[in-house]
Amino acid sequence: MQSHHIVRAYDDELKYLTRKIAAMGGHAERLVDQSVAALVNSDTSLARKVIEDDAILDQAQREIDDKSILIIARRQPVAADLREIIGAIRIAADLERVGDLAKNVAKRVVAVAEGRQPVSLFRGLEALAELALTQLKEVLDVYASRSVERIEFVRARDNQIDAMYTSLFRELLTYMMEDPRNITPCTHLLFCAKNIERIGDHATNIAETIFYVVTGDQMPADRPKEDKSHHVTLPVERK
Repeated sequence: MQSHHIVRAYDDELKYLTRKIAAMGGHAERLVDQSVAALVNSDTSLARKVIEDDAILDQAQREIDDKSILIIARRQPVAADLREIIGAIRIAADLERVGDLAKNVAKRVVAVAEGRQPVSLFRGLEALAELALTQLKEVLDVYASRSVERIEFVRARDNQIDAMYTSLFRELLTYMMEDPRNITPCTHLLFCAKNIERIGDHATNIAETIFYVVTGDQMPADRPKEDKSHHVTLPVERK
């Protein structure tokens, strides 16, 4: 009976980590969605809420780290159980960074809102955010279902995010060249776009961690982990 009780308690501890990761994931999704909505709608109140609510993710990561260390010390897990715990630590770190990136977007809302910008400046950013959020939601679904057959598809989507970011980078540079008044807001939007692109990278990191947790193998390190914006050049008019 005592052995059964120990096993039951151990299972409950592992389930706690899974539930905590799921809660972090849901909160991270909301922060990203709200930060972009605040930016597009010049909603400084919502931006402040995003900045404040990021602390929830910070606290959740600390709790997962502390609980994981305690489980390792007390249970001395091996094989799949140890991977599960290490995976929770890694995924919590990625989700905490997603929250930081959403907060960084929210911090630029006031600067962009000081002069109302054309809607066209935000369309590409909204499309990029939608793609990154889809990526994050899909990878969290994979974590819940452990459907590793979907992981390669999720990882491949990161290429789409990088391509869209590069296109948006070029578009914003064009706006800046067309009208000097666009330089300040477009610079802030470029930083926002980069933060959103990085969210896709963290979602991909989570996918790779899930694959390791489930299979015990590392995914091939063959995906390009950078956008192509450093190759972007625009023609300079000669007078």
